Amino acid sequence: GNKPHVSLAKMAHVHGPDLMSIRLGGRLVIVASSPVATAEVLKTHDRLLSGRFVPHPMRVEGSYIRNLATETLEECDENWKKVRSMYQVVLFSHKAVGSQVNIREKKVMELVNFVASKEGQLVNIKDIAFITILNILSNSTISTDLVDFEGKGIGEGMRQWIRSYTKLEGVPQLADLYPILDGCTWDFQGTYKKLKDTFERVSDVWRDIINKKRKEISGKYYEGEDFADALIRNGFEDKQINALLMELYSAGTETTITTVEWTLVELLKNPKAMKRLRNEITKVVTIDEGEVMIVKESDLPNLPYLDACMKETLRLHPPAPLLFPHRAVQTCEVMGYRIPRDTQIIVNVWKMARDPEYWNDPSSFKPDRFLDSSIDYKGQDFEFIPFGSGRRICAGQSVALRMLPMIIGSLVHKFELVLPNNMDPIEMNMD
Repeated sequence: GNKPHVSLAKMAHVHGPDLMSIRLGGRLVIVASSPVATAEVLKTHDRLLSGRFVPHPMRVEGSYIRNLATETLEECDENWKKVRSMYQVVLFSHKAVGSQVNIREKKVMELVNFVASKEGQLVNIKDIAFITILNILSNSTISTDLVDFEGKGIGEGMRQWIRSYTKLEGVPQLADLYPILDGCTWDFQGTYKKLKDTFERVSDVWRDIINKKRKEISGKYYEGEDFADALIRNGFEDKQINALLMELYSAGTETTITTVEWTLVELLKNPKAMKRLRNEITKVVTIDEGEVMIVKESDLPNLPYLDACMKETLRLHPPAPLLFPHRAVQTCEVMGYRIPRDTQIIVNVWKMARDPEYWNDPSSFKPDRFLDSSIDYKGQDFEFIPFGSGRRICAGQSVALRMLPMIIGSLVHKFELVLPNNMDPIEMNMD
């Protein structure tokens, strides 16, 4: 079905909450559905189970993106470490994240100003959140905006292209179900061509920028410091730069805007929580006469309820409910079970985050559960791992955990959010 995490959770209740094996075609798949089993997979045996199960169109010999981005590097080898190190040092280290604070605050201010200009009109939150997040990422990577709030700019159409690309990545492939087809280069379902065409369209957006940077960097006095500059200086070819930018923009936008939307939905459904959050923000955010105020990064440590609301949303609605599938790089034993090499490993984050054994009233939105809790995002509290854990933990969570509360908090602080046509929030269908 379209909610495999729910189906697998139901199966786990019948066949055992820790590990269960299923067959998808001829492929052996192991599903971890409890914090204990997940700790075994992502911590105890992380090295042996940290391979990536890459969809056939992206791993087949000669693929446009094979072994170029972290999502298509099948093992945590030296190439993966080099790419991961570039992400960490240039974009996601404490120093790098701190140096980009002005970009994030400027883009959130632009978001608030745009919404203010539409007072009384319908505004699509997902669209404007996408533009804000995309431009935050693009300013950190290629030092320019890609699109404005009217959808115009060199990145016009990127929302549709990235959504299409993300959906195509998730299309079940016949060659993924039968290992005998692993080496086959046939595009059985036409997915490879669609993925490649979409990838090329998106790459065309920044191709001229990369070419210009290469010429300037070869000169004597160019001092650019963005992510693309660093990649060029470190010898990355255009093909891999395109793959890494695509990975950043697709992974960084769709998951983040989904969390923005779900948080606002839960707050609309829970007006007491909305009021409490707005009161907290009002007490903390400095008011300057005549200036549209936003929640700044310096405010975040003083907004525990905002953090709790975000955690509760990520618990109920993890952006990757099954994470990205892992793969056993060699045969090993987990909890007494033999896991053959190349077995696909799935972690049901959604099931653990709604397990009544670990959460009181797990289906309800109750941010208070996190106020006096030591549970964090670091991936060691295995009942709550929205960003994953171990070697494959989300590299960009440090930026996401700054963008999300700034956007959500600023919208709640500045605006009275209502649904169109006086719709009751209970009537919303998010499916």
